[in-house]
Amino acid sequence: MKKFRVVVEGETFEVEVEEMGGAGGNAAPQIQTAKPQTAPAPKANPAPQAEAPKSAPAPSSGGGGNTVDAPIAGNVLDIKVSTGDQVENGQVVAILEAMKMENEITAEASGTVKEVKVSKGATVNSGDTLIVLE
Repeated sequence: MKKFRVVVEGETFEVEVEEMGGAGGNAAPQIQTAKPQTAPAPKANPAPQAEAPKSAPAPSSGGGGNTVDAPIAGNVLDIKVSTGDQVENGQVVAILEAMKMENEITAEASGTVKEVKVSKGATVNSGDTLIVLE
């Protein structure tokens, strides 16, 4: 059993990977994950360092608000909401087909649907705004 420490988006995880022996070597390894560990707090530095820029939501045509953007290029199979609907954080708002797989696109914030910018059957690129929330 080998242990690895993996950092994903700033969160540290410890994983154990077991090597499976055998004649063919075709057996898939079993992976057990441990609970996420918080990374140790960095020590204070006398000189402040600039923080990496974070991606901002794409600007919408109607002023402020949150947007639901396409995480990958694909075809819009279904839009689950319409203008005026209330949505909750994590609610599925659209289905996007990419690489022969259906991907559920969820709202990252609660709010009211201000505008649906795409229609069923549309082709979108990664980062395109699908829905605007207020």
